[in-house]
Amino acid sequence: MTEMPGLRLPAYFSYYKSPVKMAGRPDGGIKAWRLSHDTGGWEPADSIIEEILFAVGGEISSLTAESFIQWTELDRGRYLKGDGPVFALYETIRAIVEGALAEGRRLTTMELALVRGIRRKTFVMFEEQLQKAGDPAADPSLGAEESNS
Repeated sequence: MTEMPGLRLPAYFSYYKSPVKMAGRPDGGIKAWRLSHDTGGWEPADSIIEEILFAVGGEISSLTAESFIQWTELDRGRYLKGDGPVFALYETIRAIVEGALAEGRRLTTMELALVRGIRRKTFVMFEEQLQKAGDPAADPSLGAEESNS
């Protein structure tokens, strides 16, 4: 698939409630990756590029970089289990959210900001681990850029 006029890469999407990112290839084409709920890494997803780019509403939507980070970390925190600093932070988020639910209320502005900030941090941490493991789609700089803006 060649690059489409007007499409700014990288681009981020929700595809049937799963985070997808697209990036340019050196040959001018487009490469796509979808979040794996099994590993938290990125699976090649070139087969859904056209469906996403030509979709009109429904179960496919465009995301900002920040929304993509939040969605990715929501899924990683929900589907993955493990030990270490990233998983301790996922547990912190879970405790904050479950506390509000137990009290029958929404997150406060401060709690919401805390959860978003922790997710930006876990995104960078997780992406750094993926990068070290050789995942070609890992991009820890995305979360670092967002937290500095």
